[in-house]
Amino acid sequence: MGVLTDYFRAPDDGAVLAAVDDAEGGPLVGGARPVFDGVRAKGVDPEVVLGQLIAVARDVQWEADLAGETPVWPTTPPPGREGPTDEDDPWSTGPWIMRLSRPARDTLADLPAAGLPAVSARWAAASEELDTTDGEDLRPLVEALTALARRAREAGEDLYCWICL
Repeated sequence: MGVLTDYFRAPDDGAVLAAVDDAEGGPLVGGARPVFDGVRAKGVDPEVVLGQLIAVARDVQWEADLAGETPVWPTTPPPGREGPTDEDDPWSTGPWIMRLSRPARDTLADLPAAGLPAVSARWAAASEELDTTDGEDLRPLVEALTALARRAREAGEDLYCWICL
């Protein structure tokens, strides 16, 4: 099935934690009653694939942590190098929610509309993880993520990523 990833905006971590508790894990975007304004972006994990988009937008080499993600859910401390020891540990089972850094949000928000076709094409070329090699296929997603980032910044909110296997 692949990794499900939704990006959304929220006022703070507390609102996200309350929503994930109410939704019994999520998802928090889409469906009949979406909790947050967001974008479904299947397989676009924040560290690698979204990080590659941020690298393209900044015209820098990709490196880990360009999205600057901070774990919000689960609320227990992340496991060490050996990983979770209990198969029921939420760090094993998910979902996981990450808050993106404000610089990552602002990088996306600052992308000019006229440049999105070129950014989409460069992102498609830069990412082996994406199923497409055509930037035109990615353009609607780039437009949606950019618009979401702008709405988040205008509202003084952060961007989050909900991840589920």
